[in-house]
Amino acid sequence: MTFESLGLHTSILRAIADTGYTTPTAVQAQAVPAAIAGRDLLVSSQTGSGKTAAFMLPALHKFAAASENLNVANGKTPNQERQSARSRGERPRFQAAKPKMLVLTPTRELALQVTTATDKYSAYSRRVKAVSILGGMPYPKQMQLLSRNPEILVATPGRLIDHMESGKIDFSELEILVLDEADRMLDMGFIEDIEKIVAATPENRQTMLFSATLDGVVGSMARRITNEPLIIQIASSATKHENIQQKVHFVDDLSHKNRLLDHLLRDQSLDQAVVFTATKRDADTIADRLNIAGFAAAALHGDMHQGARNRTLDSLRRGQVRVLVATDVAARGIDVPGITHVFNYDLPKFPEDYVHRIGRTGRAGRKGLAVSLVNHAESINVKRIERFTKQLIPVDVIEGFEPKKSAIAMRSPARKPSGWKPGDKRKTGNSFGNSKPGQRSFSKPNAAPRSEGGGYAGGAAKSRFGDANGNRRSFGDR
Repeated sequence: MTFESLGLHTSILRAIADTGYTTPTAVQAQAVPAAIAGRDLLVSSQTGSGKTAAFMLPALHKFAAASENLNVANGKTPNQERQSARSRGERPRFQAAKPKMLVLTPTRELALQVTTATDKYSAYSRRVKAVSILGGMPYPKQMQLLSRNPEILVATPGRLIDHMESGKIDFSELEILVLDEADRMLDMGFIEDIEKIVAATPENRQTMLFSATLDGVVGSMARRITNEPLIIQIASSATKHENIQQKVHFVDDLSHKNRLLDHLLRDQSLDQAVVFTATKRDADTIADRLNIAGFAAAALHGDMHQGARNRTLDSLRRGQVRVLVATDVAARGIDVPGITHVFNYDLPKFPEDYVHRIGRTGRAGRKGLAVSLVNHAESINVKRIERFTKQLIPVDVIEGFEPKKSAIAMRSPARKPSGWKPGDKRKTGNSFGNSKPGQRSFSKPNAAPRSEGGGYAGGAAKSRFGDANGNRRSFGDR
């Protein structure tokens, strides 16, 4: 199958040829013709499957055809009317933007990725303008973008609600509504915002919803906002990433974990990598340590200003950043072909997030490697991921970095410590000596207590990220 066989407009086919795409992906082959026919769509497809083009190409086709009809009728677009008013010396007043298409995304990064892809696909399309409206961007800049009355609006729910309530956006002429990664938006608590946005759009709109799963709350919402939708299930979120090799490395403690990460990042086959952390603070700290160790690293998380996030992502795409240390939300939507490795420095809270994380590599059918660094007390979380993905993740051991406990012992149920007897309240299966869930301290005698920031209180010489006795300077050394 070719893109020509999908019935797309010639201007779009020309732009697709420039991008180097030759054959539609499975989701594009099914979704594009149905969307061109005006069908509502419910699509379950894994990350990296080409879903952005699946909803954007048919929309651009529709706008290109409408533009030709407008030329025949010698009509003018709203932007052309404004230009005519300026030429007559009239001062046009601000009018609410009336987009023809709205794409809702859970994160700023994904919104920018969709906008960038749209610019590529519409390179030869006249009268099509796509803009991003999202948190972290100055309001004056957004007002300037909205004043152009863009045909395509890509937005995060929170900031979009702000402009709707201030009268800056009018959806009365909206023709197409897309919810991208709907499951993630619901996980982030946007359901009320989404319902408010949907209620402001015309009932006769075309709706396309893309999600890792169409079950539960997502499925219930999807049925409410669509009209006799075509359901397309290319691959569920639990589908095997056959092009991504997955591994688990068990570690004894944080020093062991950091020395192992340093070693793995020096792999000659590594082009670019993403290291996932559980907290924003750890993302900053680990990125700093990696830079000191000689890696071209940068952090990406939600506390960064949008300008800084954009610069970091641009540096990643240009190859100036080799290792990106990120949290889940910040890394959502990153699509960089050069990412060959993904490291789970901390396991995600939910198995679904594991699938999205490893999907940052192996994009568009390329090969990738996903490595999880796991303390033996977290082995139950590995099992949850395996149950969700319906596949076992092999355990790997590198000579010189062997854990003190064998992989078999780590993957077996927690055992009682030697000397245990009924009534003994000591914790089992946890080398960090947890006294309460979520709290951990090293069990080594006389170890200084850790501060909230991950370092040691009282200016202790030990580093959270290092082996103070190491002979070579690495990520694990201070």
